[in-house]
Amino acid sequence: MLKKYSRPLVIGFILVAIAALLAFAFWPRPIPVDIGTVVRTAMEDSIVEEGRTRVHDAYVVSTPVSGRLRRVEVEPGDAVIRGEDVVAYMAPSNPAVLDVRTREQARAGVSAAEAALRLAQAERNRAVADLELADSELVRQQTLRDSGVASEAALDRALRQRRSASAALDTADAAVSVRLAELENARTMLQDFDRSEGTVSQTADDIPIYAPATGHTLRVIQQSETTLPAGTPILEIGNVENDLEVLVELLSTDAVQVRPGQRVRIADWGGGDAIEGVVERVEPWGFTKYSALGVEEQRVNTIIRFADPSARPEGLGHGYRVVTEIITWERDDALVVPSSALFRDGENWAVYLVHNGRAEPINVAVDRNNGRQAHVVDGLEEGDRVVLYPSSAIVNGVRVTSRQPITR
Repeated sequence: MLKKYSRPLVIGFILVAIAALLAFAFWPRPIPVDIGTVVRTAMEDSIVEEGRTRVHDAYVVSTPVSGRLRRVEVEPGDAVIRGEDVVAYMAPSNPAVLDVRTREQARAGVSAAEAALRLAQAERNRAVADLELADSELVRQQTLRDSGVASEAALDRALRQRRSASAALDTADAAVSVRLAELENARTMLQDFDRSEGTVSQTADDIPIYAPATGHTLRVIQQSETTLPAGTPILEIGNVENDLEVLVELLSTDAVQVRPGQRVRIADWGGGDAIEGVVERVEPWGFTKYSALGVEEQRVNTIIRFADPSARPEGLGHGYRVVTEIITWERDDALVVPSSALFRDGENWAVYLVHNGRAEPINVAVDRNNGRQAHVVDGLEEGDRVVLYPSSAIVNGVRVTSRQPITR
């Protein structure tokens, strides 16, 4: 009897073993996933944008008058003191190049002015002689009148002649002054003409231009000697050590979140640790700017000052590139979930909560999301475990297992 049923029994055992192996092979296994934990920690939201340093009060030194600028000897970086150091010299502009005829006309004008002066001096000499004669005649008539020989009418005529001679002398003196002025003008023109032919060098007539502020020369705009109109920029001066700030051109959509007084971290300036800064002001005027890809953007200038001006790093100057991180929101005790756990469920945010080894979708209310962390105000509690980077294989109730140590 044992031999009769041994073969079917063995076959039965084999079939049962095969069925068990197939069931084990095709039995649903937990999906390995990355799991994060909801924690309470410090969190902040920020806007990161490139900026550049600049001197707040930069002084542009310009030519005060039209004239010839002497070569500027000041170099960028040189220290200057307000009202003491001369940064440039100006000379009167030279007249235009003249031809031979014009030059000879100027010389003839000098000769004519000299002749007119001699004539005026001769007229004055005659007026002086007439006045002396009138004085003598007046004295003589006065003596004769006192002795009763001359009449009163003769004395009056002598007095009138004396007054006329005095007036003629005054007229001659005025004429001499006019001729002297004309001669000086003619000579000055001729001297200017001759000066334009010679070499140009610094003279005592040059106008010194003093530094308008104490600081350093930021840049020299015009260094070579040349003729410039009034108001032409020559160089720029600023106090790099104590008057440095950061200018950031924010997108207008980011600028509306920035307020004066917010903390700023200034990094990537070429040194080590980040520098603390504070938002000084957000300008109310926006402007259009094109990005490197040709996209039209509305930008707003935002001014950031150093929290400690004395802590400015050595070597940081005007126009240097930096990266700023403006802290628009921060909280020391925030309920935080990794941003990679969030996904959209219609209009709401949701996460897969890991409960008893299974993934359960749950809607959450998110207040802030900085791309790394999200501040949750409803739907989760501290210590909850959530699925990170949920794929399409993760559905409600699916079994999951941790693929790596839990990420906080």
